Amino acid sequence: MALENAILSSRPNTLCLPVSEKGEGPVEEVPDEAPPQTGGIFNVSEELGHVVTTETSPPPKPSNNDMSFQDKMAAREAQANQHRKKVQGAGQEKGRFGWGRRSRRKRQRYVEKNGRCNVQHGNTGTYRYLTDIFTTLVDLNWRCSLFVFVMAYAVTWLFFGAIWYLIAYLRGDLDHLEDETWTPCVNNLNGFISAFLFSIETETTIGYGHRVITDQCPVGTMLLLLQAILGSMVNAFMVGCMFVKISQPNKRAETLVFSRNAVISLRDDRLCLMFRVGDLRSSHIVGANMRAKLIKSKQTQEGEFIPLDQTDISVGFETGDDRLFLVSPLVISHEIDAHSPFWDMSQAQLEKDDFEIVVILEGMVEATGMTCQARSSYLAEEVQWGHRFSPMMLLAEGFFDIDYGAFHHSFEVDTPSCSAHELALATARREAHLYWSISSRLDEEKWESPPLADQLEKTADTDLANGKEEDGPTFIVGGVTEVQDQSGPGEQNGSVTTDQSESEA
Repeated sequence: MALENAILSSRPNTLCLPVSEKGEGPVEEVPDEAPPQTGGIFNVSEELGHVVTTETSPPPKPSNNDMSFQDKMAAREAQANQHRKKVQGAGQEKGRFGWGRRSRRKRQRYVEKNGRCNVQHGNTGTYRYLTDIFTTLVDLNWRCSLFVFVMAYAVTWLFFGAIWYLIAYLRGDLDHLEDETWTPCVNNLNGFISAFLFSIETETTIGYGHRVITDQCPVGTMLLLLQAILGSMVNAFMVGCMFVKISQPNKRAETLVFSRNAVISLRDDRLCLMFRVGDLRSSHIVGANMRAKLIKSKQTQEGEFIPLDQTDISVGFETGDDRLFLVSPLVISHEIDAHSPFWDMSQAQLEKDDFEIVVILEGMVEATGMTCQARSSYLAEEVQWGHRFSPMMLLAEGFFDIDYGAFHHSFEVDTPSCSAHELALATARREAHLYWSISSRLDEEKWESPPLADQLEKTADTDLANGKEEDGPTFIVGGVTEVQDQSGPGEQNGSVTTDQSESEA
């Protein structure tokens, strides 16, 4: 089937070709109305799925005044099609006939490469955050945390300073500042600034000794006790929040690095999905363990659509290989077996599939004893088929030298492009063919040669008839192996039969 000399304004995603009768020549199809072409006429011929595109001289371009609106839009589309890539890119897939390409939609990451979860919660209700105010303050960013820390102290100082000033104003202490016979509630409190300073001295327990409370003010005594108690609570709460925020192990995850790409290649004749993880610090992660999740949309048999379904990817949980001794960079391997979600995935399917692999490293920080978690993710286009990670460890004089410059580097290796399921079936067929071939050959040798017992009996009868005598035992081999010396008569070993006859006197 061939299609030649067809005038096309653009390359459509689908194309219906006329079917020629047997013995007829190529069929020529010309559209009824060809829109103007700005970049030339494409001469397209298809032979067994192979398409060759040549560019010929363009037809004379009509004037814009003679063109209709539809023709102008078609011309603009044709001009845009000329700038498309003629070689299939990494993020593109072929059309129906291999020449109509469309860009694959870029997947929105569920987990960023730095470990941040790309999820925002809405319509949750503010009161739920206020019930857990401590965790809410710890989760705030540093600018908000510092603002809350400063405002907590400033508001309490101003609040109690205003109350001290109100007490002095209501008692008339401000009207008897020069009266030495008057006993105020707080000595040397002559305005709002002095009341604010007295509030700071009371809450922080500085005690300069210039402004002090007297025993003639019961209300002031009660306020002093209240401010001291509330001030201690504010100190404990805010200092605790800042301490927890400072000691959070989130920054420890910055020195836990994952490889930029994941690879798929053979390990011990089995397809494995691998990625690399390393720790840049000398202080190690105690009790480090690795987990992996496959994030992929699916539809159940009942028709329910699950947009972000999570499936476990085994990285050695059954064998204990998920518990790591992370002193040097390690390559984490997932064997693609019958329980793996990638069991039926081939290289061609990987190029057009849409999924995300989330890897999680957890452990306890050796310096602080707090649990740390580092996360990363790999999209389908970040999984390299037929690659293997380059070695990065060298043996130096007295120590092992690790070159982190080759941490993300990988190289190509010979890897079958079929899925692990197809590879297992091919291996099973090859082993079964070898087994039955050996069994058939053994059966043929068994039926072609006469029974060993018959050979033994026939030989013995012949020797007795001829009156032949032998000094030692007689060994008869059934044409298979060499005979060893035996101690008893008529003893059989495997396919070898021995006979020991003694001469009669």
